[in-house]
Amino acid sequence: MVPSLADLTTLRVGGPAASYVEAEEEAAMIEAVTAADDAGVPLLVVGGGSNLLVADEGFGGVVVRDVRTGITVESDDSCGGAVVTAPAGQNWDELVARAVDEGWVGVESLSGIPGTVGAAPVQNIGAYGQELSGVVSLVRTWDRGERRVRTFSVGELGFGYRTSLLKRSMHGEGREGIKGEGDPRAPWYPSPRYVVLSVQFQFRLGTLSAPVGYGELARRLGVEVGQRAPMKDVRETVLGLRGGKGMLLDSPGFDGEPDHDRWNSGSFFTNPVIPVEHLEHLPEDAPRYPVRSATPETTTGPSLGAIDPTLVKTSAAWLIEHAGFAKGFGLAGEHSPARLSTKHTLAMTNRGGARTEDVIALARAVRDGVRDRFGVTLVPETVLIGVSL
Repeated sequence: MVPSLADLTTLRVGGPAASYVEAEEEAAMIEAVTAADDAGVPLLVVGGGSNLLVADEGFGGVVVRDVRTGITVESDDSCGGAVVTAPAGQNWDELVARAVDEGWVGVESLSGIPGTVGAAPVQNIGAYGQELSGVVSLVRTWDRGERRVRTFSVGELGFGYRTSLLKRSMHGEGREGIKGEGDPRAPWYPSPRYVVLSVQFQFRLGTLSAPVGYGELARRLGVEVGQRAPMKDVRETVLGLRGGKGMLLDSPGFDGEPDHDRWNSGSFFTNPVIPVEHLEHLPEDAPRYPVRSATPETTTGPSLGAIDPTLVKTSAAWLIEHAGFAKGFGLAGEHSPARLSTKHTLAMTNRGGARTEDVIALARAVRDGVRDRFGVTLVPETVLIGVSL
């Protein structure tokens, strides 16, 4: 049975797929991707579906879902730390929970992020001052251009704020000198040229977290930014913060009254990164956060990334709210099928009967309102398939 994309995404909207494959082994994953490319049909690789918005008409290609799970500990010692590998289909938060229990430092602030391991390096997922790039060592991929397995080290992945070489390869960007660059089948969108097969992590060992890099989290923990805290406390606090913003999913098997604030795709827009010389266009009370390098500043101990003095990050949620879009805003009031979350203005939510066109209309209104008020154009973090802003 070919499912609707509404059944495969956390926003619970989107039409049917023309074809659907569940891959239980790596060979089956590669075979499904290659078959789609051979047939010249669009390919959509789905993990947890937590960052997707698919058209009401559906997807006229092959949807491939990696369902492989498992966490393999390659090594775990006080000298080298823990080297851990997981397949792309592994649930992300299960890996984080295991890391906290085992004393693997560096992903505790990424607790509660929905989705799978395979999607994490593509987006360089991050939250509360921590990013995945600080713990990745290798990413094994299937190179759709060269039809072979290709492994990227952390230095080759081009990590940045919510981006990577993997993500940019959706649109044809690759490494210099790659054979076949400029292939007429590129861009590869909506899936990258490099489809993630597995990810290897390098963790330091300890009971204290990496340095806390986010003010709100530091205050809740009773520490200063840059200080460390017990990892279990960090995880519990982050889960509480995310839950209070509607940024957690219902647990498997949940059969209670739905919390429609959780029917979202996470942060719909990225936080704008602005050159310091453009800050004069923002109100003085607009939030300003340092922009740090994607990898730690030092390798001799846990550290935050180096601050880039030419850039400043501001809050998309703050801009949205101060442009006149309050929590719970809908184009038709409280009866709107798609509304901003009642807990967090950065999430577009399905109130139970929304269609993709309703979510897009809301997102356009918010984007245009922020641009008109502040001169800042918000960029979607959610991947749009068959629709556009």
